[in-house]
Order: sequence, then structure tokens, then C-alpha cells
Amino acid sequence: MTLDTRIKTLDGDQEFAAYVAKPAGNPKAAMIVIQEIFGVNDGIRKKCDDWAAKGYLAIAPDLFWRVEPGVETSWDDEDERQKAFDMMGKNNPDRNVEDIEATIRWLRAERNIAKVGAVGFCLGGKIAYMTAARTDVDATVGYYGVAIDEMLDEKEAIAKPLMLHIPTADDFVGPDAQARMHAGLDDHPKVTLHDYEGLGHGFATADGSRRDEDAAMLADRRTDEFFAQHLG
Repeated sequence: MTLDTRIKTLDGDQEFAAYVAKPAGNPKAAMIVIQEIFGVNDGIRKKCDDWAAKGYLAIAPDLFWRVEPGVETSWDDEDERQKAFDMMGKNNPDRNVEDIEATIRWLRAERNIAKVGAVGFCLGGKIAYMTAARTDVDATVGYYGVAIDEMLDEKEAIAKPLMLHIPTADDFVGPDAQARMHAGLDDHPKVTLHDYEGLGHGFATADGSRRDEDAAMLADRRTDEFFAQHLG
């Protein structure tokens, strides 16, 4: 389970790695799984494998390749958690979105898949919002995306469906930020927001101490239905 696929950057001068999970038959659509600050780790690869089992070609590009290619960390290890925060501090989200756009183009040109969705977690939730505003992705979902309230000036550019999952007890996205998100996005015709009362950041991770099984299953069911509607 390695990052064994290479994708050219938008300018064509460099390449970055990605993990790809293939469905048993012809894919019904493609799904870009956007990493947390912990890299393309076991949890993100599991997300890809789950999407592949549902009939999608799933791909998780290594968004930290400019800082440290192939890095994998975990929330549940204190040293690795600190390294992940350090990596996030060195990361450039604008370049991340460029790499997501390059991945969208690769899926359509190299794999001949017309419909492309994207789903992101934590940092990836923020990148999912930016992807919805800056690319022609067909549908996007963000779980506990950070700093979205600071990018509401981009909301008018969102032309395709976007869903955001918001845990109300998120230590990284406080009540004021959540209120700004609702005030700015509730009336947007392409955006759907779901609140999860009393839950914290990371409640839908594939495994580990942060996961809340019932809430994760509810959010994932909503996500499945959303993509079935918009990528079908």
C-alpha cells in the first residue's frame, strides 16, 4: 500500500506521488481523498479502499511532498502529532489546491473518468472548500474543515455542490467561526451544512481515539448519498 502513482504538476515541471485504489469493475466515477495534516497514512488509504469498494476509482495525492515526500504521522502519537502540526505550518494550501486540480485533470485525461468528486478531512476539509471554489470538480465534501470562515469571500465562485460536516465542539473551529460559516453559507444554493452536536474534531477518522462510530456512520451515509446524487 504505497504511493505508487505519479502525477505531473500543473506546470508539468515536477511530479508528486499518490495512492490509488481501484474498484473491481469499471469505475462509476473518481474520488479524490484529501488528507489530514497526518499525510497519506493508513487511515486515508483505508478511506480510499472504502471508496473503491463502492465502485469509485479513489486517489489520495501526497499534498506534503514539497515539505517531506511520503510523510505519515498519527494523532495518537504525541511526537508524530507535533510533527504533523509542524508540517502544516510549512505547507502552502494554495499549492495543495493546484495539486488537486492537477489530479482532477489526470483522472479525466489519463483515466478517462468524466465525473470527479473530492472529500477532505481537517486540513483536507479546508482544501475541499477551496477546491469547490477554484476548480471544476463535480461535487465536494469537507469534514471539520479549518479556517473556512476566513475564506467566505470565495463562496460566490462555488458552482457545483458542496457539503460540509461541522462538529459543534471542534477545538480547532470555535463557535464564532462556526457561526460565520452558517451566516455566510446557509443561503448558498450549492452548499449544504450539517452540524454534529457535542462532537469534536476528527470524529469521522477511519480509526483511532477521535472516532465516534455513530456520528461517523451518519456523516458517511450523508456523504455517500450526496455523491451518488451528484456523480451518478
